[in-house]
Amino acid sequence: MEEEFLLAPLFFVVLALSVGAIFKFILRKSKFPYTVGIFCFGLVIGLLFRLDLLKEAGMLQAAVISAGKISPNMILYLFLPVLIFDAAYELNLHTFRRTLANASLLAIPGVILSILMTAALALGLSYIAPSENWTWPLAFMFGALISATDPVAVVALLKELKTSKRFSTLVDAESLLNDGTGIVFFMLFFSTFSAAGHSLFASPVLSFIAVVLGGAALGFVLARLSIWFISKVKGDLMVQISVILLAAYITFFMAEKYLHVSGVISLVAFGLTTNYKGKLKLRDKTNEFMSHFWELSAYIANTLVFIIVGIVIAVNVNITWINLALMFVIYIGVNLIRMAVVFLLFPLMKRIGYGMQKRDAIILGWGGLRGAVGLSLALLVSATDSIPQEIRDQILLYTAGVVTLTLTVNGTTIRMLLERLGLTLVPAAQSFVGYSIRKRVNNSVKRRYDALSSKESLANVDWVKVQEFLVKDETAPDISSCSTEEIITQVRLRIYGTENEVAHKLFSEGNISADSYSRIINSLEKHFDSSGTMSLADRPLIFKHFQDNFILKHFKNNKFFARYIHKRIVSLCDLARGFILTQNDSLAEIERFNKFYSELQPEQLEALKILSLEVKKNISKMEDCLSLIAENYPEAYKYALTYKTVRMLLSSERRAIEILAADGLLSEKEAETMIDKIELRYEYL
Repeated sequence: MEEEFLLAPLFFVVLALSVGAIFKFILRKSKFPYTVGIFCFGLVIGLLFRLDLLKEAGMLQAAVISAGKISPNMILYLFLPVLIFDAAYELNLHTFRRTLANASLLAIPGVILSILMTAALALGLSYIAPSENWTWPLAFMFGALISATDPVAVVALLKELKTSKRFSTLVDAESLLNDGTGIVFFMLFFSTFSAAGHSLFASPVLSFIAVVLGGAALGFVLARLSIWFISKVKGDLMVQISVILLAAYITFFMAEKYLHVSGVISLVAFGLTTNYKGKLKLRDKTNEFMSHFWELSAYIANTLVFIIVGIVIAVNVNITWINLALMFVIYIGVNLIRMAVVFLLFPLMKRIGYGMQKRDAIILGWGGLRGAVGLSLALLVSATDSIPQEIRDQILLYTAGVVTLTLTVNGTTIRMLLERLGLTLVPAAQSFVGYSIRKRVNNSVKRRYDALSSKESLANVDWVKVQEFLVKDETAPDISSCSTEEIITQVRLRIYGTENEVAHKLFSEGNISADSYSRIINSLEKHFDSSGTMSLADRPLIFKHFQDNFILKHFKNNKFFARYIHKRIVSLCDLARGFILTQNDSLAEIERFNKFYSELQPEQLEALKILSLEVKKNISKMEDCLSLIAENYPEAYKYALTYKTVRMLLSSERRAIEILAADGLLSEKEAETMIDKIELRYEYL
């Protein structure tokens, strides 16, 4: 029996993940949320245990007992870093910066308003169903923990429906920040009931500012230290991955346990800094693995948390009909409060950042789902003996109910609401651009089909059957009403994406430096923000680097500045080469668009000519810049050409190794070792 209880936690993890995999498979085509399914499983298992139906189950009974008695602090310290870092690491930093003002409005004044109104609701209900145990501090604490949102389901749907990336980033960013502020406020009130909470100052306002700013500073510093260390171990992928993983946990642990600042804010700062600066220090393979690893970790964390909460409620909470009724009232109230907060802040939110429309505000209000963070805090409350048992039971039940209902009701109806508000409608010009790309793919497949069907060796193939697997021709969208500007806008958006990918490929293959890659990507950010209205030739962030600065202009023959000028010219030439390569690819892409745009009217075809001229202007301007550099700084330019040639040769060597590895002539380990040696040679450039 003792051995069963020692192995029980491991058995529970294996069982939970097995059940999670089964539910994930069963519900993959269903609109029913996966997390609600496994939460219900936890409830059922807990009820079976409570009814003494697992007496003969041996290890299963021990597993349920271990889950029911799990330390809430373990859940916070084990799962929260994964959930928070995963969300922060995947954010687009530029879009996050632009949405930060709106996200902060919702996460600070919005959370405060939500806490106040939720606390008033909880106390009001305590008078309807008489309870002497509810007090303002307890009500504020409940308001803080229930204010933490979990946008996973909504963001996934927004991405699936290809709605605005700006809006999905706002939903994600707001959730990250309000998780942080919600937990900070929760701990401020929780500290009055438990030694687990800490208040740095007597003033709640000063305490809030200290834990938020302190958390952000800690996350930034540890991220920079981690990135510095990663840069010193370029060749060792396992060490790089381990450093990020361990640093995320160390960040949260130091913040919460020793410095008593916000662990969530620390992780947000750590994740964003690592995302922006660290990814360039990692290889593509490492970044890809990191992405999958954190996604898997978040899936495991969500699975375990929801099953554990289901078991804890079923095993420990005394559920009454009146508490169930109050739970539904709390759910309705929380939704109304969320809507009220969003629309109270809406007049300001529509004027800052990317702005906001009324229909966006409706989705933001209805999409305020609750999830694992609130449940983890509710478990922490349920294990605190200084809080009355009645309150603990109610908080755990109300939180679990709100989480379940927001995921089940709000999460499954958000698609219908998006469609009703017209947020899923695709403009005709955008639809046509997408159609032309699909047509290009289909034409390529048909050419392959024609080549295969003409082979004598395949004469006995049932080509009628084969045709059933080919994609049917689709009718071109009607674009008769589209203006030239609409066509230009949509093609520009595709070209921005093409340039982004080409720049990344050039960097990953070693053709351009990390600095050049960053500058090219940064120059594209305003173009993405413009939604295609900015000219492709409008690239001030690129060309301003080629304008003679004071030192280059007045001290080019001064030996004191020779080294600076030398490095500057090499950097500029590397940037120029990368930019010209991306523009050449963009020009080729426009030509491909032109080839497949037979349906366009003559005046609409002018759009492609305009775009072609914009790109050619970029190439011409950059070539002029290089000519001036060659004329004014011949020695530095000569070295830059040598530097460029070496990079080209190293890149060629790298591609040759990758091809041999793909063909099976080199093992993966041999290829990695050879590429590591190439990376070391890059460091001498």
